[in-house]
Amino acid sequence: MQITILYIGRDTEITTVMQRLLNARPEWKGICVCTDEEAISTFKAQQIDLVLLGNGIDAGCELVLRAKLTEIEPDVKIIQHYGGGSGLLYGEIMTALS
Repeated sequence: MQITILYIGRDTEITTVMQRLLNARPEWKGICVCTDEEAISTFKAQQIDLVLLGNGIDAGCELVLRAKLTEIEPDVKIIQHYGGGSGLLYGEIMTALS
């Protein structure tokens, strides 16, 4: 079963790297966006199993995003990911999903 992960970050270069990392594993489908509008639109259109909040999202935007996403899907898991390599990323995702 494939797990769909939505990554939301503000840095386009990091978002591109995250797209590659998330989609390198056959059991994951990564969707990476840079704006809140894209995130909410994508979240409404697809079944998302996990949301990763990346760097550049300030505290106010994070609160609004969390509120909007949990309003749409109350049980969605939302975690912060600010980097640290693919090993850390894998561990964060697996911990969040367990």
